[in-house]
Amino acid sequence: MSAAAVWSVDPRTGKRREQVATEATAADVDRAVRAAHATRESLADRTVRAAFLRAAADLLEAAADEVVATADAETALGAPRLTGELARTGAQLRAFAGVVEDGAFLDVRVDLPDPSAVPPRPDLRRWKIPLGVVAVYAASNFPLAFSVPGGDTASALAAGCPVVVKAHPDHPATSELAAGLLRRAAAKAGLPEDVVVLVHGFDAGVELVRHPLVAAAGFTGSVRGGRALFDAAAARPVPIPFHGELGSLNPVVITPGAVAERAEETGAGLAGSMTLGAGQFCTKPGLVLAPVGADGDRFLAALVEGVAQAGPAVLLDHRMRAAFVEGVTARAAHDGVGAPVVPGAADEHTVTAGVLTVDAARLAAGGHELLLEECFGPVTVVARYTDEAEITAVLGRLPGNLTATLHCADDDAAAPALLAALTPLAGRVLVGGWPTGVAVAPAQHHGGPYPATTSTSTSVGATAIERWLRPVTYQSTPQHLLPPELRDGNPLGVPRH
Repeated sequence: MSAAAVWSVDPRTGKRREQVATEATAADVDRAVRAAHATRESLADRTVRAAFLRAAADLLEAAADEVVATADAETALGAPRLTGELARTGAQLRAFAGVVEDGAFLDVRVDLPDPSAVPPRPDLRRWKIPLGVVAVYAASNFPLAFSVPGGDTASALAAGCPVVVKAHPDHPATSELAAGLLRRAAAKAGLPEDVVVLVHGFDAGVELVRHPLVAAAGFTGSVRGGRALFDAAAARPVPIPFHGELGSLNPVVITPGAVAERAEETGAGLAGSMTLGAGQFCTKPGLVLAPVGADGDRFLAALVEGVAQAGPAVLLDHRMRAAFVEGVTARAAHDGVGAPVVPGAADEHTVTAGVLTVDAARLAAGGHELLLEECFGPVTVVARYTDEAEITAVLGRLPGNLTATLHCADDDAAAPALLAALTPLAGRVLVGGWPTGVAVAPAQHHGGPYPATTSTSTSVGATAIERWLRPVTYQSTPQHLLPPELRDGNPLGVPRH
């Protein structure tokens, strides 16, 4: 039987654009992993790695017109959004080049021998080394920044790990284009092109996580798909780390003081955040706790007005469109759920954004668990509370999240307790503002308790590199046998403890 064709599809029409590739067989995956594995030693030089990452950013930006046009044709995300995403992708690659050159990520620690200690302490020198081949599973909603040239790939390469990327079926042509540019960048830096290898197909993704030479995996996608791969990674004869981002509701708490001060501004801000990118951001606020009363009514009116003004939206593919329509229909059918703006199908290719409302007391009492699960697309649920006890009761029912947000007045007496209640729920806690938009910065954390992620690590920011490293300590080792980073005199000038 011949391998299945991989097609690029236009989400605006549902029609095929072009055949891009064929799905990888088990033998293809084996060849891809072994080819990547053979390049490990070539990535040992940190100067070369940094040059490679910068060359990748340069080549992606030089091909911006083609990259953006191809990604838009496959995702319908629009040129302005994709232009910004490409800039972010280049910035990530360059940021990791700087991390590599700095060397602090190696976390070098030296304990000199102390014969007077009890018991006597030997010479101990610790640093971190790359794990090996990393499997990267590309995301649907970020065809650049969380896909082939995205943060998982950039951080793994920065750590010195070759990468095999499983392309997302929603943007295979963009994936092929980006992979080709990364491979050109590798050659430009004097590295084998196979430090980055691309495969397509669902079965290929399963084979990839099971391959004995794959040392770790990074995933961004659904709870169902991510959990299946996570379980496969754990069930291997030699389990491997699986850093998965699976789903997030991103709760928001708005206090009475906040709506008293700025009800309209807060409602308009939420409307913009939850409809941004057709509600297809992993940090979209999907549950909002807002007070009853006149000020709460003003907030809700502003939210409704903003969402009602959003035009029909094209989702990333027709499967996601069908899931969104089914999901909002099921949620709206629950007892006590209102729909001041009805979400659903606009026509056979698009959807309309919407707002659902429910009493917080109903959520606290149970029986409405579906409203506490992420619904991918432009919808949010506003749970209206009468007192702080209802807020904490609802928060107590929530799973882990990427973000949690508090809107409060400057002199809000309830703010400290609410912030304390939100902090255990998420990896990033905001006071004011909206969670959509994840700054690429050293202090960033993009992760959270399960199901937001399957580990405690971040996929954004400098510390994302830590996922692909493991510590090793050398004891009583002669100088000439030590890596240069660990020798007396610190010849490479890396930060050391």
